[in-house]
Amino acid sequence: MAVRSRLITIAGPLVLVCLAASCTTAPQTTARRSAVPRSAPPATAQSTTVWLCRPGMASDPCTVSLATTRVTASGTSTMVHPVVTSSAAKFDCFYVHPRVGPSVTAQVAATTAEAAPFSPVCRVWAPAFMESPDPGPGGIGVADISVQDAFEEYLAHDNDGRPVIFIGHSEGAATLITLLAKLVDTSPGLRSRMVLAILLGGNVTVPDGKVTGGSFRHIPLCSSRGEAGCVIAYSTFPGTPPSNSMFGRPGQGMSLNTGQTATSGVEVACVNPAAVGGGTADLSPIFSTDTSAGDDVGIVGPGTAFKTPWVAYPGLYKATCEHGDNATWLQVMKATGPSDHRQTVTEVRGPDFGYHPDDVNLAIGDLVADTTAAESAWSNR
Repeated sequence: MAVRSRLITIAGPLVLVCLAASCTTAPQTTARRSAVPRSAPPATAQSTTVWLCRPGMASDPCTVSLATTRVTASGTSTMVHPVVTSSAAKFDCFYVHPRVGPSVTAQVAATTAEAAPFSPVCRVWAPAFMESPDPGPGGIGVADISVQDAFEEYLAHDNDGRPVIFIGHSEGAATLITLLAKLVDTSPGLRSRMVLAILLGGNVTVPDGKVTGGSFRHIPLCSSRGEAGCVIAYSTFPGTPPSNSMFGRPGQGMSLNTGQTATSGVEVACVNPAAVGGGTADLSPIFSTDTSAGDDVGIVGPGTAFKTPWVAYPGLYKATCEHGDNATWLQVMKATGPSDHRQTVTEVRGPDFGYHPDDVNLAIGDLVADTTAAESAWSNR
């Protein structure tokens, strides 16, 4: 099986609760605002948000079939069709895609690959945003402004007081760090409605050894699965990030997109999605077979023979949070021996990026399970 130059993987006894053609989400309201090439006109003359995904839209790419081919270490494959949770219609997921260029096709493909697997547990809202060069120290860029506009419009017209899960990757995570710090961290009301924030490859920071402070004053890192109102954050690497890495090191790379310039006294956050309380655990990766998004997200490359839109490799990877040399990262390791010939991820963009394009999909089954647990905790508090 050939993989795109990068390689992808999916694993685990599929934790996703929907991945099926029969999965549906409750219909919802129409779109409103954002700045990016438009795949559809805005809902009104006053509206500028372009939604890549939103409840009720025709052909919503976040409610596609999640049928998955599950391939074991022995090569045996089966098709799985998980189902929507009974609570999915009660929660909204607000997802922001990574930088993939101005192509709407690429933005939709990236959003589908990283956000569609959450549709069994929430209604997914995903705005397109105007991409711009990295803003550098000081933070706010065009992407931050367009995402904030979309979120504020969603709150005003579509949220109806519903609890929200925030999901972002790479530049999408950086824009959400800025948005959460400005609008949610400072508002007890919005904090009370935040079920979970999944901010991957965006360099969330905390004071050394702490779970609060740094990027957010009040919002803590998650300390256990089933905790609500907290943050899961990490960047994936096979080993210590190089000294000039964009990710995992405070005060450089992605940190500059959010104005976090401190290099001492703080560390980049790592919460293992498969073992939120700490330790080593097997990951549950899930990858899209659509190559339209290019190397920016976790996909299976051209030449693969899978007939489903998703593929899983259970038990292929394990991961643990590591800290050293002023870096913090989620170390991803192959969990099986040389007789396992399933494809594995590679550092397609070089050691400075590690497994960054695969941050989400390497553990998306775990992230969906974390979301389900946080929703239960939020509902029962």
